[in-house]
Amino acid sequence: MTTTFAILLATAAIVAVVVLIARFRLNPFIVLFSVSLLLALCAGMPPNQVVASFEAGAGHVLGHVGTIIALGTMLGKMLAESGGADRIALTISERAGRQRIDWAMMVIGLLVGLPVFFEVGVVLLFPLAFVLAARTDTSILRVALPMGAALSVTHAMIPPHPATLLALSAYHANTGTTIFWGVLLGTPIAAIAGPLFARFISPRVPITETNALAAQFVSREIPADLPGFTITVLTITCPVILMLIGSAADLFTTPKSMLNTFLHFIGNTDIALLLATVMSFYVLGLARGFSRETILRFTNECLAPTALIMLLVGAGGGFGRELIDSGVSKAITDAAVSAHVPLLILAWLLAAIVRVACGSSTVAMSTASGIAGPILAHSQGVSPELMVIATGAGSVAFGPMNDAGFWQMKEYLGLTVPQTIKTWSVLETIIAVLGLTFCLGASLII
Repeated sequence: MTTTFAILLATAAIVAVVVLIARFRLNPFIVLFSVSLLLALCAGMPPNQVVASFEAGAGHVLGHVGTIIALGTMLGKMLAESGGADRIALTISERAGRQRIDWAMMVIGLLVGLPVFFEVGVVLLFPLAFVLAARTDTSILRVALPMGAALSVTHAMIPPHPATLLALSAYHANTGTTIFWGVLLGTPIAAIAGPLFARFISPRVPITETNALAAQFVSREIPADLPGFTITVLTITCPVILMLIGSAADLFTTPKSMLNTFLHFIGNTDIALLLATVMSFYVLGLARGFSRETILRFTNECLAPTALIMLLVGAGGGFGRELIDSGVSKAITDAAVSAHVPLLILAWLLAAIVRVACGSSTVAMSTASGIAGPILAHSQGVSPELMVIATGAGSVAFGPMNDAGFWQMKEYLGLTVPQTIKTWSVLETIIAVLGLTFCLGASLII
């Protein structure tokens, strides 16, 4: 497959998705499924492999994200119904002030995003964003986009996220130094792509669609007796704490010992969220006077609006897998490798191309670092730590529609496809471009 044909095919598929959903108002899942199959057939994949490839991609994504969305939504529902989200929202608005809510959400996103996956951070913090936006009469974009920017920056540029750990290994970079530069460069990037961009774009993107998911969290009156701020924050940060313990288990326990295995187990993303959700049933449920029947009703009714989100997230994964299995992704990546460009730019470019080709930022970062790592080993004058950050920046470029996060943000924010491109895709691109720019600047002094 030629590079030109691969680029044209990928472009045509993306344009078709936008037009069919935005112009002809077709069901997004049907569109993604159909376009994915047509793309693979046009690329020359055997018909008997086309459907299997889509199913494999969708199943791989949903196997992780589906459980996270379900548990996170239940935790968010308990947070909302108990008044816990109101308590946090009122406390934040009182201490930060209404005009600085977006900055407060960025800081929260940076702190929560350090140990958790992007998808986990989204489901943990979106209920809070919904309530905070409603209680302060602020656009959800102005509240949620800074949070999303912070989560994206930490996911891509700061260890111990899995993709950054793979890049650390490929480039033989120092973990502590990478964290230092990741925080130093990532914080201003999150500020520009988050609060500053959100203030610019929110008045220009009016949200007219009814958001059924948001209604789950903000349709009630504020309870007279709100839970305490400390216990509420402890509940919502419980999965974060457990994941931190799991990540650091090897530092203070003997590897593969019974205690070490147990700590890794409770630090698993799914297990940490499960334990936090069960904890919320008591702390924010039974202890607040809710009956078991009421808690069951809460957890059942909150899942209905997530059905389409899960389908779209899975379809995005299937779309990305078709691009990989059909050879479109490889053809575009090979073209980038043959280009003679500086190593920092090459790593960023490879990650950005794989990101567009397959959707996954984790795959983009691991693939790009695997290609650029051997080149770095025979080069001089390039910081391995900056290579990690530049690769991570490229791995979030463009926020494409074959990324499950694109559809997750679309549905959570209640946006149309064009609106999601104008907001989320642009935000991700700002992070990517600034990440490369800041790395090039930092390379002049280290």
